[in-house]
Parts: sequence; structure tokens; C-alpha cells
Amino acid sequence: MRTARNISQEELSIALGFKSNGFVGQVESPNYAKRYNLQHINKLARIFDCSPRNFLPASPI
Repeated sequence: MRTARNISQEELSIALGFKSNGFVGQVESPNYAKRYNLQHINKLARIFDCSPRNFLPASPI
């Protein structure tokens, strides 16, 4: 969703309230265990004007 809207990791980090893009980069990288929490998902839904469900799996993992 981020790349489809041409939003950089830095821009998304700022919108989420982080001071650097390191966290977003780590979430997007399979080499790190960082993940968004429910507060992040709620902010992402506001940023992308969608439901928080868009960021959750359809069935339990």
C-alpha cells in the first residue's frame, strides 16, 4: 500500500510518529522480527483511509 501510493519509508515513519525510517524498514524486511502493533495498524488505517482489517490476516496465523 505504501509503495502503491509512492510514499517513502521516511514519510510513513513521520506520519506514524517515528523520528527515523528505521522502524518501517525493519517491519518491511524479512531479516528483522519487528512488526506493527495494534496502535500502529490503527494509525496506518487513518493514513491510508481504510479499515484496520486491511492490515490483518483473514484467518489466524
